[in-house]
Amino acid sequence: MAKKITNQTKYSALKPKERLPEWIKPSIGKASQLERVQNLVKEYRLHTICEEGRCPNRGECYASGTATFLLGGSICTRSCAFCQVEKGIAPTNIDPLEPERVARAVSYLNLQYVVLTSVARDDLSDHGASLFTKTINAIRKLSPSISIEVLTPDFWGGIIDKTKATEKQRERLTTVLKARPVCFNHNIETVKRLQKEVRRGATYKRSLDLLRAAQEIDKSIPTKSGLMLGLGEEREEVIQALMDLRSVNCQQITIGQYLRPSLSHLPVMKYWHPDEFDDLKKLCLKLGFSKVNSGPLVRSSYHADQ
Repeated sequence: MAKKITNQTKYSALKPKERLPEWIKPSIGKASQLERVQNLVKEYRLHTICEEGRCPNRGECYASGTATFLLGGSICTRSCAFCQVEKGIAPTNIDPLEPERVARAVSYLNLQYVVLTSVARDDLSDHGASLFTKTINAIRKLSPSISIEVLTPDFWGGIIDKTKATEKQRERLTTVLKARPVCFNHNIETVKRLQKEVRRGATYKRSLDLLRAAQEIDKSIPTKSGLMLGLGEEREEVIQALMDLRSVNCQQITIGQYLRPSLSHLPVMKYWHPDEFDDLKKLCLKLGFSKVNSGPLVRSSYHADQ
């Protein structure tokens, strides 16, 4: 009987093209502050992308008393090949008290800026749009002056008719934007050529369309996106992706190094040098991005308040 080849066995056999370079050195942070945030997250039964995604900056962020909250549980209905978040069939029920618990955690940490993201919930009728609005409203009841950024999935899926799917996507997006986040973030993650392998269930065009629609619905809310480098992309492809983002009036960009979470994920094809990240930052500013964060350890919500 032939052995079944899974993504895990396929990727496990692939070795990184290069050794981890010396400039990849995440900040550990103070143990006391780390424990404080981790205990709070555990006590309130919350999820953070910092932990679920094994972010290399979680030590630094926790030490400064910040975290990016992951809404909708810890199981994602998509199976992107770069992401550490657990994949599978998400539970049909949504915890109705999650928004209040997130709000209490934000208030306890005395945050001035918070980022809300979520797992993809293609199983829900609104694909999780209401998770964002309910949580934003709950946070503002306890912390009226706080700034809230959202990092959303594409709100697409479950509909065969593409016209209806587009209408539903826009409807879900409108729901989130009506809650008035200070920034709307949605990541294209990688260059156009690598989308199918890296982002299963998502497409390059769909993500660009979402960012375009966000500006059409409310120009006063800046849009933001992010790219990972090191998956096999060429510099010219990265430049094209940046130009495509500007073509839909995306104003902010984060660019970071992809780091393989485990052997069951895509291998690193290249570690981009800090000088290359600096060059891309200069290019982004020339292209008209108003805010650029580019560096090996940069992630979507890293230093978002700055």
